[in-house]
Amino acid sequence: MLKQLPIKKEYLLVAGTIILLLLCYQFAFMKTLTAWQLNKQLKGRLVQSSNLAVQPAYLLRKSANLSKILDLYRADTIGFRSNAINQIATIAQGENVKLSEVPLTDPVYHTDKFIIQKVDFEGDYFALTKVFSRLQAVDGIGIVRSATYRTVTVRSADSELKKLVLEVFIEITRE
Repeated sequence: MLKQLPIKKEYLLVAGTIILLLLCYQFAFMKTLTAWQLNKQLKGRLVQSSNLAVQPAYLLRKSANLSKILDLYRADTIGFRSNAINQIATIAQGENVKLSEVPLTDPVYHTDKFIIQKVDFEGDYFALTKVFSRLQAVDGIGIVRSATYRTVTVRSADSELKKLVLEVFIEITRE
């Protein structure tokens, strides 16, 4: 049948190739290119919607949560040594614990944003643990940064006395 046609075989080869390419484009490449363009559009939308800094409701929630966290640390730094230490002494007295030492503020523990105050308590283990628990629960005196239980030996001329000391570091923010 092809031998009877008066057309050259080269022209048939070119025409067949063009028809084959059109069929391939129609059935395979067109769907692939459409899917690729759709993927590109969806990725662009995803990048725009995933930028949470643009969403004002998210920023408000984030700001409120950060404010709540900072309020745990905040105390009046000017009146800290009087008001907060009075509160701490009241808590210690309620548990029959002695507020043994409130050293002067050490500049090593100060930064431009935070102040760390050391406070020492003396008493038995359970009372010291209750004081520690209440210090964590009280608002307005800062937040407990660390606590250490240690035994201190006090030697006098005739005897040796061991005391249990709770050393607490309280962190407050400067306002």
